[in-house]
Amino acid sequence: MKLTVFVAVLFFIFGTAGYMSIEGWGLLDSAYMAAITLSTVGFLEVHDLSDGGRVFTIFLIFTGVGYFLYLCGIFISSVVDGEIKSMLGRQRLDNKIKKMKDHYIVCGYGRIGRVLCKFVAEDTQEIVVVEQKEKLKDLLEKDKFRYIIGDAGNEEVLEKAGIKRARALVAALAADTENVFLVLTARQLNPDIYIMARAASNMVRNKLYVAGANQVESPYDVGGVSMGLKLLRPTVSNFLNTALSRESDAIQIEEAFVPETSDYSGKPLKDSGIRQNYNLIIIAIKEKSGHMVFAPHFETIIHPRDTLIVMGKAEDLKAFRSSLGNV
Repeated sequence: MKLTVFVAVLFFIFGTAGYMSIEGWGLLDSAYMAAITLSTVGFLEVHDLSDGGRVFTIFLIFTGVGYFLYLCGIFISSVVDGEIKSMLGRQRLDNKIKKMKDHYIVCGYGRIGRVLCKFVAEDTQEIVVVEQKEKLKDLLEKDKFRYIIGDAGNEEVLEKAGIKRARALVAALAADTENVFLVLTARQLNPDIYIMARAASNMVRNKLYVAGANQVESPYDVGGVSMGLKLLRPTVSNFLNTALSRESDAIQIEEAFVPETSDYSGKPLKDSGIRQNYNLIIIAIKEKSGHMVFAPHFETIIHPRDTLIVMGKAEDLKAFRSSLGNV
């Protein structure tokens, strides 16, 4: 495209220089004559042309005008092709979102939302981002997330994101009032969806719970606690960062849900074979009631619908979760 434009500029310079040389006109008159000839606008000549000027004009029309028409065709074609590709790309993206199920909807792709999406993407690509700012579209495409540009508080936008089929929704909008309204709307559309909400102010925490949020987090509180842990217990902090990150295969902490049909149901930990077969350590058990048992005894019974907090190598954790039917 650059070469095409460069050749067009050369034609214009050639035409201007030709009229200056043949007719003896000034720069402005010659440039004007070259412009109206190459653009085929059909205005009258600046001055009467000599025979040499007429011959030069005929030559310029047959060569330069054809090239300029070709240039216009390329430009129009590129614009139309770009629009068509954009429309087809959006349609393909919408079709993919329509087929998604048990996915995560993240509303807001600011600093918090982007970090959250990248962390969740280490475990699953089933993410739909809802962002109102059109300028973040390029960033979303660069990060390769499925997205919808629109108001997250709009019911039609949430339905387009598949809220009735989604596993969870994260309200990570910038303003607390927007998050409260979003949680209210999402809870109405899907009474069973798990909702996590961001609260910039502690005063709005209870309002988000009342609106229907299952979990409310303040980035400032979490950040402050993390900094304090790094300051007072740096070794513990480094261990937790390694265990909770997907970047290291050395050690990780995962949760594994025990379905009612599992062979582990009703067995004590010592007879489960989890330690022997998978080289994993059970560091806690969350019972169906929500009660958390830390450092469970080897006689502790594994009940159906318990959630095991296990620690070990990534490949061992994956194999154990697979044996439970967890994805």
